Amino acid sequence: MGNLIMVLGKSGSGKSTSLRNFGSDEVGVFSVAGKRLPFRSELPIVQHAGYERIAQILAANHRRCYVVDDATYLMQFDNFARAKETGFGKYVDMAVSFQQLLQRASWTSEDTNVYFMMHPDTNDMGVEKPKTIGKLLDEKLCVEGLFPIVIDARVVQGEDGRPRHVFVTENDGTNLAKAPMGMLPPVMDNDLRAIDAAIREYWSMAPIVKGGEDAES
Repeated sequence: MGNLIMVLGKSGSGKSTSLRNFGSDEVGVFSVAGKRLPFRSELPIVQHAGYERIAQILAANHRRCYVVDDATYLMQFDNFARAKETGFGKYVDMAVSFQQLLQRASWTSEDTNVYFMMHPDTNDMGVEKPKTIGKLLDEKLCVEGLFPIVIDARVVQGEDGRPRHVFVTENDGTNLAKAPMGMLPPVMDNDLRAIDAAIREYWSMAPIVKGGEDAES
């Protein structure tokens, strides 16, 4: 069973930048929107990745680390593509597509981490949740409940007065951040490679590189 990790943050909060310390043989990246990474990189990227392509590569499971950047757009693009359709049925279909992708990701090997970068939404009380389509995923599935680790990407003021991009891993009552006890510090630099290393050490998982990977996957 693979491990699902959600990285939740607004645009510009440092989600994509957090990939900067991965080596090209360590991670496979799915760029749903087809955007360039915000740093110079030779990371293998599947551009304009959709449900079918992502599921196909996850099923092959040639790597031990994957990032879906930005998973929220899978639902948003699907919604726009079906904008002229009427009826509740299309929302059921869209919810099922996302649920099935999460299930496919969880079927990877026990030494595989699959990171889902997502945008947040907030309710009238200011409590955070992942941005989804319709109420079926929120009320009937509870997407965040499928992730044992949820990381909040934030921009805070550093000691030098300049903006600092950080990862928050501790729940404050309004965010969704969570991690097993003792796995991660409450606040850390936005370095997903360091997160991955900490997860593997904590759960005694195999190293991130096993050799012979297909560059596309």
